[in-house]
Amino acid sequence: MYRQSVSSSRISSVGWANNTLEVEFKNGAVYQYHGVTQAEYQSFMNSPSLGSALSRLDKIHPYNRI
Repeated sequence: MYRQSVSSSRISSVGWANNTLEVEFKNGAVYQYHGVTQAEYQSFMNSPSLGSALSRLDKIHPYNRI
């Protein structure tokens, strides 16, 4: 999945495809969040704090480290 670089203290890059959000953290860990709609992805990307927005998403979507 293509990921774009983001400005965040914790997150290095983010991608989205087929309702899966992929997040690469600064420490190199990559997680996929499943069932994330395009609207949720856009809201996440427009959030002033990606870390806080991700904390909200991980409470409502299953995720796994890849």
